Amino acid sequence: MSYSDVPVWVQVATGVLVLLGAVLALIGSSGMVRMPTFFQRVHATTLGATMGAWALAIATVLYFSFYEKTLVVHSLLVPLFLAMTIPVTTLFLMRATLFRRRLAKDPKVPPSLGAGE
Repeated sequence: MSYSDVPVWVQVATGVLVLLGAVLALIGSSGMVRMPTFFQRVHATTLGATMGAWALAIATVLYFSFYEKTLVVHSLLVPLFLAMTIPVTTLFLMRATLFRRRLAKDPKVPPSLGAGE
């Protein structure tokens, strides 16, 4: 089987999804430069990376499912693991930053709502 056996509409859809994924990743990465605070920067990059990875994975599933004439879904594991791990690591980074800023008595950071802190 050759790559030319894949229908043209699948090739076009795959190209659009790959381009969409790249643009989303670029937009998320540009948030690192444009956003003024750490918390905004983290938010922009995590959204861009996650959505970009999903678009690329869906493009992979679409193309190789038609190429191999069977449903190929194992590439969806990558964005699935990203969707599970990125929010957790982002939460830990944000909490650590918040804790350090509270210790430094940053006036822009609200006080803790917990008892005894």
